[in-house]
Amino acid sequence: MRIIILSSHPDDEALGCGGTLLKHHANGDELYWVIVTTAFENQNYSKKWITSRQREIEEVKKKAGFIKVFKLDYPTATLDSGSLKTLVPALAKIFSDVSPEIIYLPNRSDAHSDHRITFEAAMACAKSFRLPSLKKILMYECISETEFAPPLTENIFVPNYFTDISEFMEKKIELAKIYKSELGEHPFPRSIENIRALATFRGAMAGVKYAEAFQVVKIIDK
Repeated sequence: MRIIILSSHPDDEALGCGGTLLKHHANGDELYWVIVTTAFENQNYSKKWITSRQREIEEVKKKAGFIKVFKLDYPTATLDSGSLKTLVPALAKIFSDVSPEIIYLPNRSDAHSDHRITFEAAMACAKSFRLPSLKKILMYECISETEFAPPLTENIFVPNYFTDISEFMEKKIELAKIYKSELGEHPFPRSIENIRALATFRGAMAGVKYAEAFQVVKIIDK
C-alpha cells in the first residue's frame, strides 16, 4: 500500500500520526512524506538552527521508514490563498507520480494558516477522477494546532477513525523527541506528557491502550 503524509511543517507528521506511520512501515507499506514549508535565514532563523532541522528531517525519514521526502520549500508561516496557484500543481505532480492509496492531511481548520492552506491545496488535486488509486483521505489532529482552532461548530475536529498504536507508542515518542526545539515541559502543549495523554484518551475512545484519531474525509471501498 502506498501512503502519502503531508506536513505543513516538519514535526506535524510525528505529532499527528507518527504511530500510524510506524505501523504502516512495520506492515510493509510504502511511505512518502511531503513537507510543504521550510525555515529560511531571512525569516530570522539561524544557519545553525536550519542545519539542525535538516538533520532532524533526515533522522525522522530513517526512523519512520520513508521511501522519499518531497520538500516544497515554501517559507514557513507564509502560505495563503495566493500560494495555491503553485502549490496545487506541485502536489498534483507528486500525487500522480506516487499514486497513493491513502493520504493523511492536516486538519482543515487548524489554528495555523499553513495547515489550512495545505489541506485546501491537497483536496484540490485529490479528486477521484484524477487519482483513481485513492482509497482513503484522513485528517490528523496536531497538538498545539487542532485544539487551538476557534471553538466554532464548523471548526470542530470530529474523531471518527482510530488507529491502535499501542505497540508503537514509545517509538512515536522517540520520533517526537528528535524535534528538540519543538518540545517543552507540561503544560506546554507539545510535551511528552501531553502526547502520551492524548494517545491515552484516544485509546480509551477506541478500547485500546494508545490510539491516534483521524477525521474521515473520504473512504472508497474498492
